[in-house]
Amino acid sequence: MIKFGIIGTNWITDSFIEAASMAEDFVLSAVYSRSEERAAEFAQKYGVETIFTDLKEMAKSDAIDAVYIASPNSFHAKQAILLMKHKKHVLCEKPLASNTAEVKEMIHTAKENNVLLMEALKTTLLPNFKVVQENLHKIGTVRRFTASYCQYSSRYDAYKAGTVLNAFNPAFSNGSIMDIGIYCIYPLVVLFGKPTAIKANGYILESGVDGEGSIILSYPEMEAVVMFSKITDSSLPSEIQGEDGNIVIDKMNPIEKVEIHYRNGIVENVSQSQQHSMYYEADEFIKLIKAGKYESTINTYTNSLITAEIIEETRKQMGVVFP
Repeated sequence: MIKFGIIGTNWITDSFIEAASMAEDFVLSAVYSRSEERAAEFAQKYGVETIFTDLKEMAKSDAIDAVYIASPNSFHAKQAILLMKHKKHVLCEKPLASNTAEVKEMIHTAKENNVLLMEALKTTLLPNFKVVQENLHKIGTVRRFTASYCQYSSRYDAYKAGTVLNAFNPAFSNGSIMDIGIYCIYPLVVLFGKPTAIKANGYILESGVDGEGSIILSYPEMEAVVMFSKITDSSLPSEIQGEDGNIVIDKMNPIEKVEIHYRNGIVENVSQSQQHSMYYEADEFIKLIKAGKYESTINTYTNSLITAEIIEETRKQMGVVFP
């Protein structure tokens, strides 16, 4: 069994535990929170006896082999590096860190300590993303990738009423590209690699984060258009356009329906049935640990670093600065 500790006691952690519990060899062994009361409350819900309010004590503990980090984005790097220096494997929620410098330091620390570090970007590990990869050849030469993920934040009403919660606070390295846009960018990088040029624009809220934005990314034989928002909804699907047809994706998080629309009018549904959307990242992470491997072949260090570079350049062009 792989003994997991968790950092972060919010809804995403609940969702991860639910999904990971479906994976073979997962056991929840410890909970960390800065608040002892919150840690105890969350631990009790899952029948866990070990709690921590001191991250250094957690890092040194033999009660855990690995840690799932779901704290605010700005804490990811510092927490992950401390844990990895104590030989703990780290599954870190997306985005991996606040900037490329932090991502590079995290990767260096993982390699130096022979531990597994993986970005918990679930989309690229879904069966329906693999379906996209496996069927890409059917649409001929790809000329355009268009991805849209716009979701009105449940915290935006509070923001408009004058309360700036974490989701719209630059101190926590948040904003629409960090929380939403990455779901479009990471799959693009896995499919097509690093772009040759980036042109970005967005609407910046008074708090200093981007409420919404869009990016045009250039490749030698194609272009990509990415749209993201936390202040509007969208009903648009995403699409990969080839010279012989299009792959139409219902949504980027999670991908549930994939169709190939051929130029002759035939439509082929290639969708696969899926379990809980977070199951596959947990399963991948656990299997890598058990196999003694220190890097995913899908959510690789290179893919995470390129994604971080795209996000950083986009923020620079939009004028979004984190402390």
